[in-house]
Amino acid sequence: MAMTLRLDENQMQALRETAVREHRSMQEVARDAIAQYTSRRSGNRDALIHRIGVEHARVLRRLGE
Repeated sequence: MAMTLRLDENQMQALRETAVREHRSMQEVARDAIAQYTSRRSGNRDALIHRIGVEHARVLRRLGE
């Protein structure tokens, strides 16, 4: 699926420099950045849910009764 991504000049320059430095296309760098961001967000969410489950286990058990 195609998508247009609008970047300001600083963002575009940073993306271009990273792509050149890593010998990859700007598109590859952008896709990788999105994948890393979404993966990290999912990991943070899962860790938070786990922490809530551990910290509030007693209350959650009582609610399930």
